Amino acid sequence: MNFLDFEKPIAELEGKIEELRHLSDSDEINIAEEINRLQVKVDKLLRATYGKLTPWQKTQVARHPDRPHASDYIERLITDFTPLAGDRAFADDKAILGGLGRFRGQSVMVIGHEKGRDTESRVRHNFGMARPEGYRKARRLMEMADHFAIPVITLVDTAGAYPGVDAEARGQAEAIARSIETCLDIRVPLISVVIGEGGSGGAIALAAGNTILMPEHSIYSVISPEGCASILWRSGDAAKEAAEALHLTAQDLHRLAVIDDIVPEPLGGAHRNPEMAIASVAEHLDRALKSLTMVEGGVLRARRRDKFLDMGKIGLP
Repeated sequence: MNFLDFEKPIAELEGKIEELRHLSDSDEINIAEEINRLQVKVDKLLRATYGKLTPWQKTQVARHPDRPHASDYIERLITDFTPLAGDRAFADDKAILGGLGRFRGQSVMVIGHEKGRDTESRVRHNFGMARPEGYRKARRLMEMADHFAIPVITLVDTAGAYPGVDAEARGQAEAIARSIETCLDIRVPLISVVIGEGGSGGAIALAAGNTILMPEHSIYSVISPEGCASILWRSGDAAKEAAEALHLTAQDLHRLAVIDDIVPEPLGGAHRNPEMAIASVAEHLDRALKSLTMVEGGVLRARRRDKFLDMGKIGLP
């Protein structure tokens, strides 16, 4: 288990539990009662800690390396998954996974950012930061789903689109804009889940959906806290203040009507129990999908467009 900075007291208690279990195994000493007592303390401390996380702490949880990734959701939720590759113009971007499969018997097109888990896979997937060909692949798959009347599920988890010179040379901004345009134009249900970190245009390129879901400790923002701090405070040290100002938590965004629903996570975050976290998302996905498949395509598209246009009217007379 990788512990975050604010989890040090929890880490110490869990370390003691492991020591006692090792002692019990080796010396055949019955100390189950003491282990249970410590476990109760851990659960109580977890509940207290995770019940009052600051925006910056939620940012850390959303980026936790053990948090389930798009590939984990696809593996556990999508049967008969067939990956589809390439943008039919330049290359296949490994930061974007996509393909056809079935979610609880319903044919779906799944598209998601993949960050990778170890050093090798993170480099291969470019840390989930897509280049233009990634967004053009996403657009191609959404258009294919629209053609065959197949609902689209997107799994958002990126710090932002790749900012490299090569990406800019190949039209990064235009690729993102076209992907957003496609999200708003298709006539099939589009459900977006911000499973970890939703950063900047790189996230909204896949997240302009009919229904947007966020697990309770994920984040979604126009810019990363570090990027915001470097612009406004001229220092990355102000990332905590930036996180507060950005209103990037699921709770803030639900209150502002940017997202539609918050998905509860297991005690201590999705990284502590990925199976339970994925199952919780699945239930919300199932309800959203059943609701949206009852709506005619033109109405779906109109509602989706109106939803995003209305966001800009908040606070206006």
